[in-house]
Amino acid sequence: MNPLWTLVPPLAVIPFILFFGEKRRNLREGSIILAGLALLLINNLIYNDLMAGGMPQSGEFALMADYSLKLSAEPMGVIFGLLASFLWVVTTVYSIGYMRGHSEINQTRFYTCFALALAAVMGAAYADNLLTLFVAYEVITISTFPLVTHVGGEAARKAGRVYLGILMTTSIAFLLPAIIWTASVSGTMDFVPGGVLKDAGLSNGALAFMLALFVFGIAKSGLMPFHRWLPAAMVAPTPVSALLHAVAVVKTGVFSLLKIVTYTFGIDVISISGAAYWLLPVAGFTIVVASFVAFTKDNLKARLAYSTIGQLAYIVLAALLATVMSVSGGVLHIVMHAFGKITLFFCAGAILVALHKSEISKLDGIGRRMPITMGAFFIGSLSIIGLPPAGGAWSKLLIAGGSFDSGTIIWAMILMFSTLLNIAYLLPISVRAFLKPDPTLAAGERATMTEAPFACLWAIVLTATASICLFLYPAPLMTLIGMIQWR
Repeated sequence: MNPLWTLVPPLAVIPFILFFGEKRRNLREGSIILAGLALLLINNLIYNDLMAGGMPQSGEFALMADYSLKLSAEPMGVIFGLLASFLWVVTTVYSIGYMRGHSEINQTRFYTCFALALAAVMGAAYADNLLTLFVAYEVITISTFPLVTHVGGEAARKAGRVYLGILMTTSIAFLLPAIIWTASVSGTMDFVPGGVLKDAGLSNGALAFMLALFVFGIAKSGLMPFHRWLPAAMVAPTPVSALLHAVAVVKTGVFSLLKIVTYTFGIDVISISGAAYWLLPVAGFTIVVASFVAFTKDNLKARLAYSTIGQLAYIVLAALLATVMSVSGGVLHIVMHAFGKITLFFCAGAILVALHKSEISKLDGIGRRMPITMGAFFIGSLSIIGLPPAGGAWSKLLIAGGSFDSGTIIWAMILMFSTLLNIAYLLPISVRAFLKPDPTLAAGERATMTEAPFACLWAIVLTATASICLFLYPAPLMTLIGMIQWR
């Protein structure tokens, strides 16, 4: 199956979204779901081809000189493609309930930009070279900008300026020069097992500087100090937050970094040269500080946003440790975090739709009104913390093991400390919801069930259940990760 087919469903559905518009919204949203299912099927066919020993790839589209746009499937990209296409379907169903229940404006524009962003994500997932990855990366930024500013108003416009300013500036000032430098010293932009820089003749200092350009140029990974775009973007509707945190934007950032570390530098080059030596403390700093900041936020989405910054730094840390175990843990954590965090954001949106509450201090007793939503929130929290029976336990264990594998224990200790902070800022929300009395009820009065619309609730239950299933049966994912050609 040609990976180019993954671009067809999200792009082909855009004319239907625009044609049906607001007047025929059932047809509009039905067409999106069908496109999502078609995309999931195509990614599954690519997965089957890969497992059968094939090497699915597209033809080349010459863009400049000897450099072209090209798609190809390898295990890391197939994992990301399957993840994004599955969650597109789930997020679309959730969005129907949320956007209607919250009477959001400009829904046609919302779904159009959402589809365009998913097409770009597919381009990033199956990028065969740095040029293709860069083009997809930039299209994701531009197509999600209208989603961040969706609600309108000065706050949304300001958030949009921060979002676009940081992501575009870093990619042009850091990422693009790093790509050009790579091409000039290696003669290629292709992704190659073992990397293309091992014979480039660069000094250890030059390799360290180039790696820094890539790390900070991919600001979608949320590493400090280029992280402010992420909490600023929380002004957007909750489905957009779910898109940013679990399906498209931040996952594209950390996925891109893992792919560059593996196929441009090569984990052996980074390990031997010590190129990541001074970047590792930056990742560790981001993990700890983001967790402390999350603890101080009373707004639920803001707390989840800073939680995401810390969790993304786990994956950056995994990439910079540059061992097979750590990078494997980073790839696995993309999936585990996606399901855990999308569950939490779905729950936050459901609470807003059903009870019009967004502050954690006002969530006392809501577990009696929304037991399904808050039960799912508890499961999502366990995944983010890294505790059984949720899938996040496996990925954190692998990343910590990668710290020992690299000959250091400090990074494993930081992960353990961060886990305690995760417990401190996430579990009290569930405790507050289920164990504290509801101040809106009189003594002896029973709470009335006030769950969000079924479309929201269905998505919440599905992603929470998936988090548990990923803990109980991670074997398919581990098989794919085991097929990655490290050298």
